[in-house]
Amino acid sequence: MKRDYLLLLTLTVTILLLPPLLPGDYYVEVLLFAGINVLVALGLSLLTGYAGQISLGHAGFYGMGAYISGALTAHLGWPVPLAAITALLATAFVAALVGWPTLRLKGHYLAMATLGLGIILYILFVQLRGITGGASGLSGIRPVHLGDLYFDTPRRYCYLVWSIVVLAFLFSINLVHSRTGMALRALHYSEVAASTLGIDVAMYKLKVFVLSAVFAALGGILYAHYITFISPETFGFMYSVDLVVMIVLGGMHSIWGALLGGTFLSLLPEALHRLEDLEVMVHGLILLLVLIFLPKGFVGLIEKVGEKIHGAP
Repeated sequence: MKRDYLLLLTLTVTILLLPPLLPGDYYVEVLLFAGINVLVALGLSLLTGYAGQISLGHAGFYGMGAYISGALTAHLGWPVPLAAITALLATAFVAALVGWPTLRLKGHYLAMATLGLGIILYILFVQLRGITGGASGLSGIRPVHLGDLYFDTPRRYCYLVWSIVVLAFLFSINLVHSRTGMALRALHYSEVAASTLGIDVAMYKLKVFVLSAVFAALGGILYAHYITFISPETFGFMYSVDLVVMIVLGGMHSIWGALLGGTFLSLLPEALHRLEDLEVMVHGLILLLVLIFLPKGFVGLIEKVGEKIHGAP
């Protein structure tokens, strides 16, 4: 646990120092969107890596946060904090309502059920034109501000996003090292064994599912109020796949895998964009090689290197 707090302190210092060192607003925005991806991936890491529940529909929760908060500010003129809280509560309610029957499924049945949920939410984003703007998108979303302080520059918003990411990691560290975290790991390895130990398997699965959905919705809120325009394509199935790839690349069984995988997958397209037509092929090849040669992700690689260093005479 002390190591986790030290890593969190390192992350905090890095984020404080890094934005001013970047050469322009474009790179600050890349870091900003990486933070949003890390936040959403962190919630999925808790659900999949710790509780062992697969979800292919988290893009839907990401979109719910964005659309509910964005629509309340664009159509009704609500202040951003109130709209954001409403969006988080609404997402938590939908996740609990859907998760109660869905989480009784296991394996690929659960994956297909969450995939269906994501597709349903995507269709709603397209069809509810009066609220979401349909395929044309939703504009007029209010930017975030606290009194006279507007987070209207990439650097300011980057600090806001990563501050929330740091708080989310602080919460997650305490969670995974608590009795709840031990219960989640127990049901990951064997739900039957966990139930014999007196763990309410269904309730713990539901709680972590709702928590991961709230993290995704929070990421969507941050995205919507920075862009101030959103369209359904952002919240499609492929983003759910990207999230799964993020936690697998980073290391599924560690919350720090969400940080490494989310950052890597956010920065990779920026590193490959000069390849033009070969970008997609090289992108896929890199992901394939990492998945084959690093089955435990980047966290596993770092742990191996650490073991060799400490084991060296």
